[in-house]
Amino acid sequence: MRNLVEFIDKYCHWMLFVVLEVVSMVLLFRYNNYQGSAWLSSANIVSGSLMNVSSKVYSYFHLAQLNTELTQHNLQLEEQIRQLSAQLKSVRNDSTQNIVMEKLRDYDLIPAKVVDNSVNRYDNYITIDKGSADGVRKDMGVACGTGIVGVVYLVTQHYSVIVPVLHSQSNISCSLQGSEYFGYLHWRGLPVDIAYVDDVPRHANLKLHEKVVTSGYSSVFPAGLLVGEVINIFNSPDGLSYRLQVRLSTDFSRLRDVCVINDTAALERMKAYQAAIDSLKPKE
Repeated sequence: MRNLVEFIDKYCHWMLFVVLEVVSMVLLFRYNNYQGSAWLSSANIVSGSLMNVSSKVYSYFHLAQLNTELTQHNLQLEEQIRQLSAQLKSVRNDSTQNIVMEKLRDYDLIPAKVVDNSVNRYDNYITIDKGSADGVRKDMGVACGTGIVGVVYLVTQHYSVIVPVLHSQSNISCSLQGSEYFGYLHWRGLPVDIAYVDDVPRHANLKLHEKVVTSGYSSVFPAGLLVGEVINIFNSPDGLSYRLQVRLSTDFSRLRDVCVINDTAALERMKAYQAAIDSLKPKE
């Protein structure tokens, strides 16, 4: 207590000065409009600056929490995008599958499962679990829900080997959808989703992203089965025709279910053609 009294006695003049200054400032800013408005404006600027600094400091110390929340939000958005992409792909696949199945509606189909498949060789083969006991014969066409697969090459009683589009010897007659221009589909190695249609006439009216389908000019595939879409147009090496780069509609790396096309009308045509050839052979 004594120290307090000594302190007040020692600095009483300064204390009185401070009190009088405060009182005078209050009287000045309270009862004078100009000084009052200047005080409020200055006070607002100072308080706004302090609040801005406080907000930045608060944000800085909460960056870790904000980053965590942003990461979680991004993961949620990525999952939604993945789900929407899967739904869109499913709708497209279902639509394509319906179109392919509609084209095969008038044919006898032999459903089969792929039991062996290769895609990374120059000459690939596919083995299915159906054979001669199920009605499968050599040179039958094979398709799936998204397009053509290949041609039956070898048949045993319960299994068959297919030469797919992804084979150097594959040679399938194709045409542009809605036109009479046709050529022959060949695969030239990786990548597995790209093939080429050769010998398309120079006078053909070609457009990118046109659909390529089977022409129906062979006894293997009926006309109109989806093959893929045109993504590039080149001149042939001899300059006399076009070469089309085609993105295949069938995903051979994920191939599981296929159907063998039992075209009895095509078989009759082949027998008649062979009979005509045999009848024209000179007799010994």
